[in-house]
Amino acid sequence: MSSLLSLPVVVSALELGFIYALIALALLISYSILNIADLSTDGCFTLGCAVGAQVAIAGHPILALFAAMLAGVCSGYIMAFLQTKLGVESILAGIIVNTGLYTVNLAVMGFSSNLSLFKSETIYSLVKDVFGAAWYKLIMSIIIVVIVCLIIVWFLGTRLGLSIRATGDNSDMVKASSINPGFTITVGLCISGSLTALSGCLIGQYQKSCDINLGTGMVTIALASLIIGETLVGKSSMFRRILGVIIGSCLYRFAIAIALRLHVPAECLKLVSAVIVAVAIASPYLKQQIAFQKRKMAAASSGKKVQN
Repeated sequence: MSSLLSLPVVVSALELGFIYALIALALLISYSILNIADLSTDGCFTLGCAVGAQVAIAGHPILALFAAMLAGVCSGYIMAFLQTKLGVESILAGIIVNTGLYTVNLAVMGFSSNLSLFKSETIYSLVKDVFGAAWYKLIMSIIIVVIVCLIIVWFLGTRLGLSIRATGDNSDMVKASSINPGFTITVGLCISGSLTALSGCLIGQYQKSCDINLGTGMVTIALASLIIGETLVGKSSMFRRILGVIIGSCLYRFAIAIALRLHVPAECLKLVSAVIVAVAIASPYLKQQIAFQKRKMAAASSGKKVQN
């Protein structure tokens, strides 16, 4: 195991785990809290990467983070508008937005399939001398994710945040309480979009490149991270749920890193991801079935003792 998880591999997995945790946090809000299947995640991730890359190339790597988040807010708003104003089902709305974003992303990238940031400053290169050459990317990623998590925990405890959480539980009750569920859904999806785009921007600056197909499969990865975290840590409180998301994201990256170290062909990584997602989704059900079988066997054993 030590040969599979050397220090550089662990550091790289943690770096990516924290960055991708932002997408899982986005799904925590849209999928887990609002009960909305947001399939625009893939396109929104690439949108954040493209917008952030263009702003970073212009010489503003810090501003790129906020520009990407603003672009994500726009994506989330369109997603919410289709659902709340036009009556489009969430899955169809996500597909529509994701399809449209492909052309938007190409336009943002100057109708080029990729962008290079190797000659541009990034938020990571700015702190390289401060945190040291070995750890600067990990420390910067942790700082950003911790700040985002603290803001989310605070926001979801406010009146508006509690209204968003209540909307996912029972929209009719929220409407009866004189709260507009359309507004809370819009705010929730805008926040979700901004987190997804921020993750895309960080990945672009992390690897110093942006590709039009970068976001393919992001919703699957984020869903796996979310479910792994909820299974291992639980969801008794919002803090535990957010902590579980980060842990799940890092564990997912560790699984991918181990697969790479075992010389799994790059063409098979999508299959590996699919298997991890299937196991993560099925694990709560399998856990219940194992517990049920144990109770069944215990009941049968106690019944035999009574007969004897």
